Amino acid sequence: MATPARKTLLAVGAHYDDCVFGIPGILLQAARRNHRVVVLSLIGDYRNWPPARNRGDELKEFCTTLAHYHGIETRFLDFASGRFHLNEESKRAVAQIVAEVRPDIAFTLWHRDRHPDHEAAAGIVQAALRLAPRILDDDSVKVPGQVFAYDNGPGHTIGFEPNTFVDVTDVWTSATEWLGQLMAFVRQKPYDETALDPAVTAKATLARYRGAACGATYAEAVWAMQTRATTIF
Repeated sequence: MATPARKTLLAVGAHYDDCVFGIPGILLQAARRNHRVVVLSLIGDYRNWPPARNRGDELKEFCTTLAHYHGIETRFLDFASGRFHLNEESKRAVAQIVAEVRPDIAFTLWHRDRHPDHEAAAGIVQAALRLAPRILDDDSVKVPGQVFAYDNGPGHTIGFEPNTFVDVTDVWTSATEWLGQLMAFVRQKPYDETALDPAVTAKATLARYRGAACGATYAEAVWAMQTRATTIF
């Protein structure tokens, strides 16, 4: 049997924790199947965010080290919360990452959200993923063949109706540990797997709900931007 081709996945969020909350199971599964996985956060300047105002470099280093442990690459841009929007600068910054990473599959935040950073990021990333060759004036730039939008939980995302479900039960323990360790660092507390962080509890509730919708114990759900014909029989 032929070995499946190795693919490159690019997952993009506004904040350091968006992808780790939204689709950790999908990213872990891909990494464990030897695909290249890159996580990009648009915000890399945390000087105006109180929990990490004086720890921005340490936060990025911790995120990078933790992801690397799971076989995942991490990138940050230089934007700060509340200080970026859909314009030529932001589209070009993400398009340059697209050109460098050359993703086969990409994930972006859902476009309707209560957090302005999430909505801004969604517009920027969708434009960069689809139009990178035009933004960079370079027809050799590869854009992903598949793009999926993910949600960031009921406290943020508005009107999200997924059309693709992924059973992540096999990596669920690692997914919750990844998110829990990240939250513990931000809150400057030791990680305790028996005392679940509210973010982990919310993610577990959502993953069980998505699992109930597709017959899995834990699942993550995304919205495929491209509709494709398929053969049922």
